[in-house]
Amino acid sequence: MQTKFQSRPVIGVTLDSEDAGGYADFPWYALRQNYMSSLAALGAVPLALPHHAELADEYLALCDAIVVTGGAFDVPPELFNETQNSDQVRLKPGRTAFEKAIVKGAMQRNMPLLGICGGQQLLAVLTGGTLHQHIPDALPDALEHSTTVDTENAGGKKRARHPVEIVEGTLLSRSVDRDHYEVNSSHHQAVKTVGPGCIINAYAPDGVIEGIECEGYDFCLGVQWHPEYQQHQQDTQLLNAFVTAASRYQHAMRSAGKAMTEVMNDVIARTGNEKA
Repeated sequence: MQTKFQSRPVIGVTLDSEDAGGYADFPWYALRQNYMSSLAALGAVPLALPHHAELADEYLALCDAIVVTGGAFDVPPELFNETQNSDQVRLKPGRTAFEKAIVKGAMQRNMPLLGICGGQQLLAVLTGGTLHQHIPDALPDALEHSTTVDTENAGGKKRARHPVEIVEGTLLSRSVDRDHYEVNSSHHQAVKTVGPGCIINAYAPDGVIEGIECEGYDFCLGVQWHPEYQQHQQDTQLLNAFVTAASRYQHAMRSAGKAMTEVMNDVIARTGNEKA
């Protein structure tokens, strides 16, 4: 019997979570549809990942890439050796514990990883960086980076927008065809410093870090804006570069699996001949 291999790369997408109330009387998961639809339109199979940190290895075995999504919550300050100094910080410990496990596992496998908004901030912190806990407090002269405190709900208002400058020579610059363009902005925190092996790939005009990437990986990148809205062709180009990296990973793993099977079959055949 021949095994039919999945031709499209599978991309795991982390979910947001909320406590009981509103949609359901029990805790529930949620995510905007465009995270999934944008990936599916580019030839990937998006797979929603519930928050079970103990299953991270099993999830990763199913995936060819990971997207860590944004949400109306923050990275705990203790992860970058600070105490909470803003009343605007909102935590979701269960989600953070899960996403930590997924990010670390993906990086250990050199599996393509895309951090979006809060996902970029988590990537920065897990690689030794730090965050501004609340942009208006830390950088009072900064541009408007968020329309509301609840960054997943603009409350009927037009979302904040600003230009970004892409750093030449970075993976991000190779993924899009312009060195500056306007992006949506929906965040009250931002990367303050990056750790060893991480570099900045995009800035806002006020100096706020808008993108980072980790050197030595095939595709390990985070952006502060939301390319899943595909408001510009550069957003689609970035997502397409990520899906292409997922395809490379899938093909590499498939080739490695085929090579391992051939080696095992050869060992079995030689063992059988020796016994005969």
